[in-house]
Amino acid sequence: MADFQVRAVSKYIIGAPIKMRRVVNSVRGLPAQQALEVLKLLPQAAADPVYKTVKSALANAEENFALDAEDMVIAAISVDEGPRLRRARYGARGRFKPIKKRLSHITVVLEEKAG
Repeated sequence: MADFQVRAVSKYIIGAPIKMRRVVNSVRGLPAQQALEVLKLLPQAAADPVYKTVKSALANAEENFALDAEDMVIAAISVDEGPRLRRARYGARGRFKPIKKRLSHITVVLEEKAG
């Protein structure tokens, strides 16, 4: 285990958490550089905000703590549910059709690879 961990959090990302978790599960536990390559190739739209968050965590490690990007591993990555934007569409005969736009919070924790 590393002495400390480097975090990056993206909040209020438009996209359902369940769709983001599918993308996050594909990069959990990978080295950070390899995770960025995998995220670039994934067809899901949710891969883009996850890519940006991992890249931000990597930049935090390099700038703030002078760590080498090659040695960083994704220790933990999670997607939590944010608030819902509630919108409306009106249907036939004046009926109310609610539209719930789900928001997500992405948290990435990196740590140095032992060895």
